Amino acid sequence: MMVDKLENHGDVDGLVHLAFDRSFVTLPLAVIVPLKTLPDGARESRAFSQVLSSIKAVGLIEAPAVVADTANSGMYFLLDGHLRLEALKELGITEVECLLATDDDTYTYNKRVNRIPPIQEHRMIARAMERGVSSTAIADALNLHVESVLRRFRLLEGISPEAAEMLKDTPCSMKVFDTLRQMTPVRQIEAADLMIGQNNYSVMFARAIRAATPDSQLVAAKKGRGASAPTPSGQQIARMERELAALQTQVKSVEDTYGIDNLHLTVARGYIAKLLTNARIARWLLNHRQEYLAEFQKIAEIDTLDLVTDTQSDAAQ
Repeated sequence: MMVDKLENHGDVDGLVHLAFDRSFVTLPLAVIVPLKTLPDGARESRAFSQVLSSIKAVGLIEAPAVVADTANSGMYFLLDGHLRLEALKELGITEVECLLATDDDTYTYNKRVNRIPPIQEHRMIARAMERGVSSTAIADALNLHVESVLRRFRLLEGISPEAAEMLKDTPCSMKVFDTLRQMTPVRQIEAADLMIGQNNYSVMFARAIRAATPDSQLVAAKKGRGASAPTPSGQQIARMERELAALQTQVKSVEDTYGIDNLHLTVARGYIAKLLTNARIARWLLNHRQEYLAEFQKIAEIDTLDLVTDTQSDAAQ
């Protein structure tokens, strides 16, 4: 997360102001008030266990963001870092260094989270191991099995350097690379180009590309009892391609309209919430359209997006 975020507040002087104080502030956990409640099961989630293990192994990497409570001197609201705060409490830590925000803005932090791509994760692990860090220490820090760390270390074995370079910033999973490894280097480059062009990095899409790959562009399979399953027939491949094209069209249609649809829904929710604050309207609905009133109340109370994105942000810690 970028901590040196800048925002133009529209002041008359036209200057751009820092959104955080330049120095960290060390605060007792007791004076930090979370703005959101963690969802059920959050403490049993993989994200929480990874944050916990990371803090145990290397300390807190990303400082929580807080803003001063103007109504209560000495108290602070937690804007970002709810999982981290809970992990610190569980570890018995009583103080934490925080970023002191100048704005009560809980959305921007989560909006700018970038997930580390698998290839970049592989390179980080490889660099650490080259410098003498043991796979066991890395596994402890990431809350992974040693075998998982070694698998990430060997992620690019059998992968064309050109294909790896093309996919270095994409969210391809390790299973995608397992599928690419079954193809020749030239076909790997073609497959990477197809995935980038379609913006589809799923395992199913990679397997569909492999199924449509001629035998001459596949790595030689083992003969005998350990031989792989035969390549699908031309008719099966044609059907897969048609279904894939239809799916891509549907996804593209949703992507094209998602932003404006989300804006319309947000405006509609705000309008309904404002209507329900009018006592006369609420009383009329109660007397004449109780079913509408119940549905309107449900719509007005929808407010879960920020909680979901905050949990994802903590998972990136």
